[in-house]
Order: sequence, then C-alpha cells, then structure tokens
Amino acid sequence: MRVLLRPVGCPPSRAFTPRLSRCFSTVVDAPPNPAPPPKAPSGSVFQDAFGAVAPRTNWTRDEISQVYNTPLIELTFAASTVHRRFHNPAAIQMCTLMNIKTGGCSEDCSYCAQSSRYDTGLKATKLSSVDSVLEAARIAKENGSSRFCMGAAWRDMRGRKTNLKNIKEMVKGVRSLGMEACVTLGMIDAEQAKELKDAGLTAYNHNVDTSREHYPTVITTRSYDERLATIKNVQQAGIHVCTGGILGLGERPQDHVGLIHTVATLPAHPESFPVNALVPIKGTPLGESSAIAFDAVLRTIATARLVLPKTIIRLAAGRHTMREEKQILCFQAGANAIFTGEKMLTTACNGWEEDKAMFERWGLRPMTQDETVQGQQETAGEKKLEMHFDEGTTPKNVYA
Repeated sequence: MRVLLRPVGCPPSRAFTPRLSRCFSTVVDAPPNPAPPPKAPSGSVFQDAFGAVAPRTNWTRDEISQVYNTPLIELTFAASTVHRRFHNPAAIQMCTLMNIKTGGCSEDCSYCAQSSRYDTGLKATKLSSVDSVLEAARIAKENGSSRFCMGAAWRDMRGRKTNLKNIKEMVKGVRSLGMEACVTLGMIDAEQAKELKDAGLTAYNHNVDTSREHYPTVITTRSYDERLATIKNVQQAGIHVCTGGILGLGERPQDHVGLIHTVATLPAHPESFPVNALVPIKGTPLGESSAIAFDAVLRTIATARLVLPKTIIRLAAGRHTMREEKQILCFQAGANAIFTGEKMLTTACNGWEEDKAMFERWGLRPMTQDETVQGQQETAGEKKLEMHFDEGTTPKNVYA
C-alpha cells in the first residue's frame, strides 16, 4: 500500500533557494493497516436477526421493537447484509398495477379515493373487459414488468359470480404471457380463493394497513380480524399472500412495529410486503395529512428485511414523491420490488422509462421471472417432476 506522508516541518537550509525551501508531501511505502469489519451492535435479538439463515414466525413485539429502534445507520447496514444473503441486491422486480374496476366502494377507509362515502371527484366504473386488461399486461411485459396486478374497488366478492368468472379469464391470460398474476378484490371466502388458485393466480394482495391498535381509527367498516380471515383463506388455497401497510395514517412508531409483527407471525411469511407512503387525497378524512418522514419509511423497510428475510419488499404508493437517492437507500436497506407504469390505482406512479434510466445509473436490473418466488417454486417443481419421471413415476402420483 502506498500512502501520502506529510512531514511536520523542515530544517532550514541555505542550500535551497526560498522558492525550493518549501516542504512537499512525499509518497512512501507503508504497511497496510485495514480497518476491522463492522460488527452488529450488541444485543442478542438484533444479533439473531443479523445472523438469520432462515425465516421464523415466532417473533414477539418486543423483539421487533428492539430491531426497529436500533440506530438507523446500524439497522440499514444489517438489513443490507441480510438482504444480500437471501437476494441478489441488483435485481428489482418490476410490477404493474391496473385498476380494473374504479370507485363505488362501500367501505370508509380514511385514505381511499375510491370510497363512495367521500367526494373526491372520482367517477365509478364497471369492470374492465378481459381484452383491455390483457392488452395492458402485454404492454407491461414489453416494458420489463414480470408481475401484473389487478385491483377492483369492492368490499368483498359476494354475489359477483360473473365478475369473478371474467377475472379468472384475466388471470389465465396474464399467466399465459409468462407473467405473475396478482389481484386485490377485497374480502374473499375459501371457495373463491380456490377458484382463483385453479385459474393460476400467483398472489392475492390484502393489506392489513397498520397495527391492530391503530386500525380502528382508520377503518370502521371492516375489522382487522376480517382482513386476517381473507389472508388465511388465501394461504390455505395455496396462493401467495401479498400483505403490507400504509405509512402516514397518523400512526406512531410502535404501530410500524405492530404492522410488521402481524405479518411476521402469520403461519408463513407473506411472499411480498408492500410499503406504501400515504398520498393524501382531497375529500378523504386524511386528505390534509403531512407526508411521513423518510427515516420512518427507511426504518420500516430495514426492520421488515431483518424480520422477513425471504420476503419480497415492495415500494408501492408514494414512491413517486421520493427523490432517486431516497429510493436507492430503500433498495440498499432491503426493498427489491417496485410498481412501475402509467399509474397506481388512483395515484401517480413512476414510469417505465424513468425507472429504466434509474436502474442504468445504479447498476440495477429487472428481476427475471426465474428469480421471483413463483419462478423459483416452478423451477423446483419441474426438477421434482423430472426426478420422479426418471424414477418411473407416473404424473398422477408425482405430488401424492
């Protein structure tokens, strides 16, 4: 190693002219003295999370709180380390969300422009046609999205047999394009979940939004347990669960802990955890809310990465309000999916070209289909199928 040493002073010498008597830095050989690698802060809970080699579902609130309240510089370093243990840090899943049925929802979610209870200027529509949805999915795929999500503003799917039939055709069409298909349709029962599974649905989004304690101040028309019941129906049907929350609903830091605790103690961790930052909509009860501080968003993402090490953490609504460097900090702390395209359900969204340019600047790339959770499972299934065929097992007995 070559280092630059500057002498403290020079002895006077009459041999030098004044112009040459000034001392300059000199490059000399010096032995290397590398700094020791950083260590995780002391504390068994944080160290256990830092050293995780597999997910666990027996987290306590106190444990998650200890992780969440770790100094942010140490928390993000640990989250980045764990992220690299379970994921490729350069791969970001690009997802596109389409509102296939806008407005007219009977619920009173305080943040939502689609509630029929608030005057937000949003016009209710009927369900989009199957062809128009599949055309949007094709455009999304051409622009690098590997997952196409479809949202409908309904409280539940009771009495919507014709709509469900059309949505199943949308799911089949999206899957035939080689994309993951996700829907968010409100509450569904076990039979409806099974129908969607049979159609090939990859994931079902059903956010719990916030902690159990803060939830009643945001929504009164659907209980927290009803949300968990839908998640249970989805999991039992064998569909991936996509569930997360919204930050900026007037909650406190302990509610971020409570949100993560809810999803971390499900029978299995969700396949994806969306992190939304509230986009205030005029006419809703939260329409005049101030933006949540960025450090709270970053701390939530980093904590989620440590507690949910294998889960895809998705930057969702509100990303368009973040400067590029803030988004990169989120990626470094463990976020590895984004919504990209023309718009979210009713709010703005970063465009494909904008995201491609950002990826190019930072050495990121779209996650390939085989890198997604669904893709990895399908690859594992194909290998298992090949192994059984090699052993002379007939197809009908492969998964018996």
